[in-house]
Formats: sequence, structure tokens, C-alpha cells
Amino acid sequence: MSSYQPWFSRGFIGIIFVMQMFVAVNPFPVSDKIVRLPGQPSVSFQQFSGYVTVDEKQQRNLFYYFVEAEKDPHSKPLVLWFNGGPGCSSVGVGAFTEHGPFIVASGKTIVKNKYSWNKVANMLYLESPAGVGFSYSANKSFYTHVDDAITAKDSLTFLQRWFGKFPEYKNSDFFIAGESYAGHYVPQLAYLLVDSKVNINLKGILIGNPALEFSTDTNSEMTYYWSHGLISESTYNLFDTVCDYAEFYKAAAIDKVDPPTACIPAFIQYAKERTSFIDYYFVVGNYCKTSINEKHSLRKMLENKALRSKLLENLSSSDSELIMALEDDMKGEDANYEDCIEEKAKTYLNRKDVQKALHARLVGVDEWKICSTKNLQYDRRDLYKESAINVVGGLVLAGIRAIVYSGDQDSVVPFLGTRVLVGQLAKTLGLKTTVPYSAWFNSKQVGGWTQVYGDKLTFATVRGASHGTPTSQPERSFLLFKSFLQGKPLPLEPK
Repeated sequence: MSSYQPWFSRGFIGIIFVMQMFVAVNPFPVSDKIVRLPGQPSVSFQQFSGYVTVDEKQQRNLFYYFVEAEKDPHSKPLVLWFNGGPGCSSVGVGAFTEHGPFIVASGKTIVKNKYSWNKVANMLYLESPAGVGFSYSANKSFYTHVDDAITAKDSLTFLQRWFGKFPEYKNSDFFIAGESYAGHYVPQLAYLLVDSKVNINLKGILIGNPALEFSTDTNSEMTYYWSHGLISESTYNLFDTVCDYAEFYKAAAIDKVDPPTACIPAFIQYAKERTSFIDYYFVVGNYCKTSINEKHSLRKMLENKALRSKLLENLSSSDSELIMALEDDMKGEDANYEDCIEEKAKTYLNRKDVQKALHARLVGVDEWKICSTKNLQYDRRDLYKESAINVVGGLVLAGIRAIVYSGDQDSVVPFLGTRVLVGQLAKTLGLKTTVPYSAWFNSKQVGGWTQVYGDKLTFATVRGASHGTPTSQPERSFLLFKSFLQGKPLPLEPK
């Protein structure tokens, strides 16, 4: 795997062996068992939740929610799930709005999920890093210097110690899955497992609409906007010929430095055409109101004072109110719209009776949030410093199966860039196409398109799906998940 080690050049891999410690093994974590969640329907499977300490000195504790498979759990694989952000909750998003056993119907009720992934796997949802959801660090200074390396190290420590609580799953087939910025979390943790030779039976990774390589991912946004009619031909041409959007976004939203001057006219034209009343995570879906800051990439750019100053210098008098209008547009002044499903999860998880049932506590914060972007200052430079697609390549070379999938109605991490990156990776690794680009089917309808390289690397789209594919296309997403776990190809004929 030596040719795929850019992320591991930081020199901390040696400390993994210091972490080869397990907490005392209990045959059954009685204190973590969930008796019943408020409003939940009756079920036959067991649920657990609680904390695992990953750093005793700083009292850094990660919160998990574990759902055993509906039937015969000890014969089923174990799947660890991450949401992205960075800073968004795997419990609030993954478990309660996407593919957990219960979906939040309102702040008062949860209903059974017909396509819950625990029908075919034991599902472990981890709020990571500390500062996300119910996970916390008693030493608050931790929140100011979190990055991918720390997140991966803490996640590995969590896993080792979690298996101390649940030793009966130690030999289960193990998969790591996630979406969005988990395109970094998942392969990096998997690489740590492989490279440190921890005795965990890792079989594969699943990453959906993943952040893999900054420039390709980001520039594909403008292509997607144009192809879906969200910006004009002339605006797209400006970004295609005059302004590198990835470099502009990097300067304005991440590094917070002066953006390239050549991009200002393109950005002004883009800002005039753009509307905040589109769900950019699901462009064909109806707009709903949310508190998630990530809803607006424009918000991040307009926080840059240098960019605002340059815009004002270049705006005509007739356009002088543009910045104010954009900022007002992003304040959440949308009371006439229904709450997004994640807001319903936020209401539910902030209930005291729910927190008590989950054995959860709020430490250093007033409320549980879907995404912790204010108190957690994640080093977003990892977006462009580290190419996660190379880490995926290292895993494939090590014999780990990988599926990279995309909801095709997501403009935030569009399938356009992801498809290119996976194809380039296959070429670099010398993998031949074993299943040519083809439609796959679910319930006699096209579920998406797929291409398989060798016997370890798969790309797939989920037709009509959003950034979080199970929210908008639960049945198609479930079939993709089930097929991958079972090592079966996606069905290429309607049945």
C-alpha cells in the first residue's frame, strides 16, 4: 500500500500500538441497554446506547447508538455508520432520518422504517468527533484543533473499546459506511484498521455522495448547476473559462483570504441567479426549513469580509443591495415552510425523556444539534490537503471491497465528479471493467446506473436520490446496501 499513503505521512501511525488496550470485558452492557424509546412501536430486537471514553486524561467521550439486526443478529455483519459535515450527527441524521429502525415523524412520534438497514445488519451509529451531538470533551480546548487524523484515531480507539463492551461481535464481518464528509472518515479509519493490523474482520466500505478530492468535487458543482438549469449558460461559461470555482471557494470559504479577483464578476452573476429556496442536497425536492448551516455554501463564502468588500467595490449602484438581500435570504426567514426531517429529529432528540432513554447527556452545550459547526472548529483544510480517493485506492489494493455511490439529485457532491474520480482510480490501479456502465433495477424500475472495476471496486448512482440517499429513495438504497453486504451484483434486469 506504499503508493497510497499521503494521508499517513503525518507520522502518528506508530501511536496506534499504544492504543491496543481494551476496557474490562463485560458479557452484556446492561447499563447501555435501551428499555424503550419514547413513542417507539414494539420491536423484537435489542437497542443500546451510551458512551465510550477515548481519552481518559481529557475525558473525551464518544456517544453511540447500536441496533441489533431484526433476526439472528450474531449471523449478520456489523456496520459502523458515519455522517459528515464535518460535525453532523450520525444518530440524528443516519439513524433517525435515513436508515435506522425508526424514522422521526414529528417531535413526538417515531415510526418503524420499512427499509431499515438493521433488517440485514447490526447497525452501529457513532457521533464523531467529540463535539458532535452528544459526544463531548471535558477539555473544551480540544474543539479548536480537530482534524481528520484526530477523528480517525479516536474512532479506532472507540471501536477497540466498544468491542470490549460487545465481544460477541468481535469476529463478525465488519463494514464501515457513511456519506458526505464521511468520504474522508470512512476510508481513513479503514486504512488505520488495515495498517495497524488490529484484529477486526474488515470486509468493505460504503461511501455515499462522498467528499473525495476537493477540486474535482467542487468544480463539478457548477457543471451540475448548469446541467439542471440552476445557473445560466453565460455564468457557467465564466466559471468554465475564467474562474476556477474550487480555488475561489477554497479562498473564500475555507482559508478566509482574498479570493481571486478574476472570479468576482462570475460570482456576482452566480449570486444574482442563485436562490436559497432550493434544497441543494435534493434539487428536485420541495424546499423545507432547516437550521443546518451547510444548507448554504454561499453563507460560508459571504462570511469572508475580504470577499464582501471586493463585491461591494465591483457592484453597480443598482446592485448595491445584493449582499444585504443574500444575507437576509440566508437567515432562515422561512416560517411559512415545513420543517425538514432533520429538524424533527432535533426536536425529538432534545426531549429530556428521549435523552434519558438513550443514556445521553448534554455537556458544555445548551441543546443537541444536528450539526455542531460553531463549537466544533474542524480544520476544513483537510478537504483540499488530503485526497481521500487515494486512500480508497490503498484499501482496494489491500483486498478491501469498496462501493462508491451517489444520489443523482444532489448538487453538493454531484455524481459527475465522483464518477470521474472512481474511473480515474480504476485506471490508475489497472482495474479492468467487469460490469460495463449499465442501468440497475429495483422493483422493475431503474434504480440507477453502475459500473464495476475488477472484483473490489464499484460505482453506482441511485436514481432520484438526494445527498442522503435513504431519505429520498429508501427502497433503492436498501437494495444497494443489502447487495453489497452480501457480495451480490446489483440486478441488471427488471424482475
